[in-house]
Amino acid sequence: MVNTAVSATVCGMTTVASRTGVGPLLRGWRERRRLSQLELALRADSSARHISFVETGRSRPSEAMILRLAEHLDVPVRERNALLLAAGYAPRYGESALDAPELGTLREGIERLLAGYDPYPAIVVDGSYAVLAANGGAALLLDGLPAHLLEAPNAMRITLHPEGLAPRIRNLREWRGHLLAQMERQIALVRSEPLRALYEEVAAYPVPGTAPDDRDDATPYPYFALPLRIEVAGRVLSFVSSISTFNTPMDVTVAELAIETLLPADPETAAFLRSLPAAG
Repeated sequence: MVNTAVSATVCGMTTVASRTGVGPLLRGWRERRRLSQLELALRADSSARHISFVETGRSRPSEAMILRLAEHLDVPVRERNALLLAAGYAPRYGESALDAPELGTLREGIERLLAGYDPYPAIVVDGSYAVLAANGGAALLLDGLPAHLLEAPNAMRITLHPEGLAPRIRNLREWRGHLLAQMERQIALVRSEPLRALYEEVAAYPVPGTAPDDRDDATPYPYFALPLRIEVAGRVLSFVSSISTFNTPMDVTVAELAIETLLPADPETAAFLRSLPAAG
């Protein structure tokens, strides 16, 4: 029997559910997590023999077993649906549009959170780094960018494009390396072709020759984390980034949301932001 491929697309991300069955998919996740069959079996209260039979297709796992293995392998929610589809089961997790009525409480909470961070920049992105919402502090950083970067804003394009924020970032080499490494880790986790295409696109952007670099590589930063040092309104502001996600999401869309906040890394940046007129 030959399984046909099943694909789902949400927020620009496509997952191929199966071409050969659930076994190879589970084996791929186990190998990615660097676990032996015995180690996975002990974690999932199973046996190495049963795990081997599942991976080779000699045994069809139950729906509960697939979800249990996915939990111990830390498989993303979208990919858990793909495992279930590959085994012939219905997806367990919904894929609601962000503007769906059932996510109204979530949207309200996110809006309140963004407003609460103002004047500190904060944005909401999906799994492909599309910007879904932003507050006034983020708008300050985006001021003056060309329209083609803001029509369908993507956080990675906006930051690394030579017509975007890149020429304003004073430690572009380090910040660019940080962002590309972040994308590489995500690609290894979710196996998204659109995300890989985005990575290849932004990694190929030329580094603007006019981008300043105001730090000697031998001089350590006086901060507790790698800062984003960016020129805004004629002065250099320093931020550290914090990314928040939702615990134990039961919806694919919610699972792929991330809220990134830029917090002042020094008193001067904090004082400047607090001195700005309140939005509205």
